[in-house]
Amino acid sequence: MSDMDAAEELCRLLKGNVIIICHHNADPDAVCSAFALLCLVAEIDANTNAKIIYPDTVSRVSARIMKHYRINAQAIDDLGKPNTIIVVDTGNLSQLDRIAPFLASSPVPKVFIDHHPRNPEVETLAALYISDELAVATCEIVYELFHDLGFKPNQETASALLAGLAFDSRHFSLGTQRTFRVAADLIDLGASLTTTWELLGGEIDESERIARLKAAQRMTVTRVGRWLIASSVVGSFQSSSARAMISLGADVAIVGGGDKGNVQASLRSTEEFRTTTNIRLGEDVTKRLSENLGGSGGGHSTAAAYNGKGDPKAFVREATEIIKSLVIAKQPSVKD
Repeated sequence: MSDMDAAEELCRLLKGNVIIICHHNADPDAVCSAFALLCLVAEIDANTNAKIIYPDTVSRVSARIMKHYRINAQAIDDLGKPNTIIVVDTGNLSQLDRIAPFLASSPVPKVFIDHHPRNPEVETLAALYISDELAVATCEIVYELFHDLGFKPNQETASALLAGLAFDSRHFSLGTQRTFRVAADLIDLGASLTTTWELLGGEIDESERIARLKAAQRMTVTRVGRWLIASSVVGSFQSSSARAMISLGADVAIVGGGDKGNVQASLRSTEEFRTTTNIRLGEDVTKRLSENLGGSGGGHSTAAAYNGKGDPKAFVREATEIIKSLVIAKQPSVKD
């Protein structure tokens, strides 16, 4: 299906009541792409009733962006009776938590718009699956839907799209020529880089700073050849702690946490580790973790997440061993 065919099929499916769903702990790419889709739906058919929901929470940065752009999204128990469901920025149904059973059982058409690798489980559910693994963010795909359908996002929508794009591209340290063309178009439409940096770079609150410091204090470093794998366990802010450990000098960071027998974990790597070893955290590592431990995970080449049952300390040990074995398998000359 061509990009234009996909855009036209999306238009055909938009009718009546539409819910746009973000993943668990929705990040700025999820929230901003959902908001832009809400605006696109209004452009296509002003009579369509659309709303944004998420399973439980949004990230701290997402909450700041939602407040600034007055994005109305909420976690709700009653999903109503939609005519169409759109799911954004979600590569794995486990990311939808309590919404996943509803999604699986609902007979209405489901549209998935995502930049993660295509997922067979999603393919079986989707009436329309708009995916592009080469896109650095889902916001990039949503902007191109505007373009393909002949619409231009207004200044506020363009600004939100730029924020989501900047977040997932790590402040444009990642991306392709296409990414930067989309960013330039959004700036031409009135989006401000200055405002984007202010929204994405706000002060870290005390609880997050403490979590980062605890993760560093408890950190174990494992050397495999030239690579440093840092692992730790902390009760909250696993993703932020993993990013902090990368900034401290780790090539790979694994941070587990959770309570009551649940494991929530975040994995990060440098781009150099990914390109040199060709190890993709979202594909190679979390897939093995899911097979070995029975949970579910996914994500990108250099950033992934895992959720499951078990002990966080056992999880980080298993994840470390998997990464070690992958490094040695891909580079046989490497020794522990």
